[in-house]
Order: sequence, then C-alpha cells, then structure tokens
Amino acid sequence: MNEQQHHSTRLNSAVTVIGLGPMGQAMTRTLLAAGHPVTVWNRTAGRADGVVADGARLAPTPAEAVEASDLVILSLTDYQAMYDVLDGATASLAGRTLVNLSSDTPDRTRRAAAWAAGHHAAFLTGGVMVPAPMVGTDAASVFYSGAGEVMERHGAALAPLGTARYLGADPGLAQMMYQAQLAVFLTTLSALMHATAMLGTAGMKAAEALPELLSFTDTIGAILRAGEATPGTALDAGEHPGDLSTVTMMGATSDHIVETSTSLGLDLALPLAVQAHYRRAIDDGHGGDNWTRIIDAIRTPHRTARD
Repeated sequence: MNEQQHHSTRLNSAVTVIGLGPMGQAMTRTLLAAGHPVTVWNRTAGRADGVVADGARLAPTPAEAVEASDLVILSLTDYQAMYDVLDGATASLAGRTLVNLSSDTPDRTRRAAAWAAGHHAAFLTGGVMVPAPMVGTDAASVFYSGAGEVMERHGAALAPLGTARYLGADPGLAQMMYQAQLAVFLTTLSALMHATAMLGTAGMKAAEALPELLSFTDTIGAILRAGEATPGTALDAGEHPGDLSTVTMMGATSDHIVETSTSLGLDLALPLAVQAHYRRAIDDGHGGDNWTRIIDAIRTPHRTARD
C-alpha cells in the first residue's frame, strides 16, 4: 500500500460513537459526511433513529459497538458513565483507542486513562469547544491530550469534528483546558444575566439590554490585549504594573456594583465574589498594582491577608 492509499484508509476508517445526545449525534453526522463508516450505541436506542437514517449502524450492545472500530469516541454525561457503559465490554477494548469527549475533572480523566491502559486500550482526552450545531464547522475546535503517537495515528479521523489542538501527553491537560475555558464562559453568562437583571429594574427589556452587553463582551479581548504584546507574559513573570489600571480603582468599581445590586434587591453571590478578590489584594498591600494581582487570592484562597 502506497502512502496515498494509506492516507485514504485512515481518512475513511471506521469510527464508533457511544452516546447520542445532541453532541454525539452531531459528531456522528459529521463523521458520516466525511466518509467514515460509523457504528453507534446509546442506552436509549430510539435516539439512534435519526443518525441510522443518515447511514450509521446501530450496534445492539456496547461490546459490539467497540468491536466495530479501532477508534471509539465517547460522548457521555461524565466519566462514570464510561465505566457504566463499558464495564461489560472490557474484553473488547484491547488494541483499540478510546477518545473520551465527555466533561469531568482532570483527576478523573487521568484515572480513566490508567483504567483504559489496564485493559490494553489507548486513550485520548478531548474537549469540544463549540455547541453541537457548530461541530464540523470552521469555527469548531477540539482540545486533545494523551500519548502523542495515538493523537498522530487518529488525527485524520478526528479532523472532521473541528480543528485539533493537541496540548501534550498528560491526559488531564485537555480536560483542564476545557474546564478553564468553561470557567470563563459560565462566569460570563452569569455576568450577562446579572447585568440584564440590573437594567431590567430600570425598565429596560432584555431585547434592548443584551445587544449592548454582548457588544461590550466582544471588545473585552481587545481591551485586555491592548496593554501587552503577549497577554500573560507579565503575569508569568510575577509583574503587575499598575500604569493602566489598579486594584484600588477596579475594587472601587466592584464596591459600586455590590451597592447597586443591593439597592435593587438582586442576588449578590457574583458581585460579592468579585469584590472579595479586590478587597483581599488591597488588604495585602497591592492596591497600586494592576488588577491581575487578584490572582493571588484565587491561587491561595485559604490564606488570610496577614499570613
């Protein structure tokens, strides 16, 4: 077999998808559209009807689904669901690669990689950074971590799902990046709803408020990049120059948000959490530093200001 034929074989290799929620269905359809034979399994078999109509094959058991392909993609609620589904199929795992695209903690991911190795299977962790309708589009990206040779072997088959961003050998890294990205995302969603609630007390409808708020979120990245050629280099160096903004200035703003939210009768969980970061930095004597100094309170939450 020449290199071109070998490349084509990898591109059209069989893939199994276990778990057919919206993400699993989107991945299945994307892989089918890319020319891969796809076998699927789901605890509720009826969820497979749509993708079977599109050309997927429904396996009657998890073991048969695993045996259908060398590459097995898992799209489940969490890592415990992987054990629940595959504990009866462990004899079929040897020599195959599991790519778990479910969400969980980095530590559980590392334990799962060891579990797979104990059954002579290779393992990659992944985090899909777009919602199901965007899988397979130019905007889609997927973080992966695990053994480099495993990523290289299956990279072509995984490519249709989205741009692959390989982070390294530690199987927990992709999950860590996934959780870090979602920490920003979920906090932003809460902030947007808090801001919308604030404006709503003044009679502004969400349909009027959200476009303004979303326009501002679009500019935040540009604002943060403006003060540093490579964002994060000063932070890595332990430097927090306060020439553009200071902890004291930002902390005063956080105080105003708490006061306003209190007067409006809104939930204070989010603004109080933000305020606490700035108060801690000020108490530690860093009021003149850049706002990035609040990372100290995040890194050492149990240390008091005078320790």
